[in-house]
Amino acid sequence: MRVFKFGGASVKDANGVKNVVNVLKQTGHSNTIVVVSAMGKTTNAMEATVNAYFSDKSALTAAFQETIAYHDAILKDLFDNDKHVIFSQVKGLFDEVQGFLAWNKSPNYNFVYDQVVGYGELISTTILNAYLNEVGIKSNWVDIRDFIKTNDSYRDVSVNWEKTQERVARNIDKSKLNITQGFLGSDDNNFTTTLGREGSDYTAAILAYCLNADSVTIWKDVPGVLNADPRYFSETQLLNNISYREAIELAFYGASVIHPKTLQPLQKKEIPLHVKSFLNPSDPGTTVGKGVGIEPKVPCFIVKKNQVLMKLSSLDFSFIVEDSISELFKLFHDHKMKVDLIQNSAISFSVCVDNRFGRLEDLLNLLKSRFKVVHHEGVSLYTIRHFDEKAIESLQNGHEVLLEQRGKETLQLVVK
Repeated sequence: MRVFKFGGASVKDANGVKNVVNVLKQTGHSNTIVVVSAMGKTTNAMEATVNAYFSDKSALTAAFQETIAYHDAILKDLFDNDKHVIFSQVKGLFDEVQGFLAWNKSPNYNFVYDQVVGYGELISTTILNAYLNEVGIKSNWVDIRDFIKTNDSYRDVSVNWEKTQERVARNIDKSKLNITQGFLGSDDNNFTTTLGREGSDYTAAILAYCLNADSVTIWKDVPGVLNADPRYFSETQLLNNISYREAIELAFYGASVIHPKTLQPLQKKEIPLHVKSFLNPSDPGTTVGKGVGIEPKVPCFIVKKNQVLMKLSSLDFSFIVEDSISELFKLFHDHKMKVDLIQNSAISFSVCVDNRFGRLEDLLNLLKSRFKVVHHEGVSLYTIRHFDEKAIESLQNGHEVLLEQRGKETLQLVVK
């Protein structure tokens, strides 16, 4: 049993869908479950629809029609017969979104987000499944919401592993080629929930854990796991093998190629993770598994953009100790701030956070009532695993370093 995951870049257009079919033909497709993300930038487009729903209903129709037109063009490129049932199936899914937005009474942005944005995956998998069957590869469409059960903390859910394990193990036929959605689950009331952006990798790991799969393969538009993101670094190197521990460290610090939650369930059952290129499926890529360290052992660069650095000082020069720090972390949690770096002295506390839910202003107002606060928005957090002096110099050149933290294996710099 294998689990494959294809991201949005791999199915961004008709040629991408056809290439997924070619990958399955080359690698074999029996005893396989394929997890698929929304096509291209559909998640961003669906987010724009949700934003228009709450802030500018006059823009709602235009935002939604653009997404419909994008998928319609892909359908017309894939299917010669415009009477094919897939056209009505996809229209039906878009009609469901419009129906929800028409009758919804909930003012909860996160709830509405999960009910709307998740349709990107439902549509992409419906299209891929229809095309596979059209070209003679029999596949079975699976609604992952029937299997992955979560709590109702919309956009930031926790998986109910006991319920999920029972449903997956009992109801998914491992002998078939199954096509299903990444990113999605459902709560006890069967409302759609989402696992967080880039959560399709996590979906693949959940299924692999519950099915005792032999392996998980994440198909990317890069050769495998690189020692740096080629979008931000001009020179990169392929990592051939990475241990679970090292991969978890890289993911924790923000390496975008692997979702942070993906690795724990795989490590528990020692299921190897392969990261390979969907453009060159026969290339070896990167294997994450049981073993020692990283090969080759080179500095690994990770960058998180658009972070917020806050320096908090006590107003009366009293120490910032356990009580103060625990209260601060409760505030970060309540405002859904992801803490990426902390550093403290006797009377000051510096923290670099990801303002992913846009709650910074509310948080700052609360903090300023108790602390002297200096903050910098739009900073970048660079992490170097296995750093050397040359690696450090390459980052310091041309940047104003606001904060530095150095350990035995890891260096972090917050820069403007």
